[in-house]
Amino acid sequence: MTSDTPLPRYRLLLLRHAKSAWPDGVEDHDRPLGGRGLKAAPSMGRYMAREGLVPDLALISTARRTQETWALVGAELPDDIARRDVGEIYEAAADRIAAVVRGVDASVRTLLVVGHNPGLQELAIDLVADGERLAGVREKFPTGALAVIDFAVAWGAVTEGSGVLERFVVPRSLVG
Repeated sequence: MTSDTPLPRYRLLLLRHAKSAWPDGVEDHDRPLGGRGLKAAPSMGRYMAREGLVPDLALISTARRTQETWALVGAELPDDIARRDVGEIYEAAADRIAAVVRGVDASVRTLLVVGHNPGLQELAIDLVADGERLAGVREKFPTGALAVIDFAVAWGAVTEGSGVLERFVVPRSLVG
């Protein structure tokens, strides 16, 4: 590589499920999206499409609310995105989600993980070297929020602090 050749870029999209409902008698894993979530998820999908934040692969927690979030977000994106339902993401801590990410093939350049807190928030904080943008992630990673983290290394080499937070988007900041 010459100094003019850009480093390979890998992009991780961490999407917390949209706002869910809490119906009586429903197990946590089976909770559906609520009204706000049903409205916010398509808006995030449109934003991702507009901004070119289109994954090669989507890893989705098996919980109903993450599945529904992906269905609404994904409906706004190209229909050729590979997807994998990953039970390990449900209720996972940051280190477990990081292990799943590290296992992704290097041919995947943009990876989306649709999951839950506190694991996603902790993962974003762990992977990103401190920076001004990280303050928002530290403060709160609300439902439906998206963290975009860039790496100069392939997934298997991702380590603590090796990423750069390119942006952090919360649903209330989106119009349409």
